[in-house]
Amino acid sequence: MTGWTSPLHIVILLLIALLLFGAKRLPEIGRSLGHGMREFKDSISGDNDDAKPELPPARVETTAAPADLESFSPEERQRLRALLDQADERETRAQ
Repeated sequence: MTGWTSPLHIVILLLIALLLFGAKRLPEIGRSLGHGMREFKDSISGDNDDAKPELPPARVETTAAPADLESFSPEERQRLRALLDQADERETRAQ
């Protein structure tokens, strides 16, 4: 047999892994590899038994200093006030 697929080569690779990582670490490495492969397979196949809910949107504080508002034109101020009022209404409805 050629390559690294013969039984003797596999035994040699396992002995090298045992020498490098030690007897205590090999089961941990095997478990983490198995867990990672299982997660990868589930993500590829679309199986998701433990679906985690999405986080709620982050709360954004919108406060503007009076000096900031003066830099806008009157039309922009109206639009900004309307947007802030809409945001306040949404926030009160959500609570």
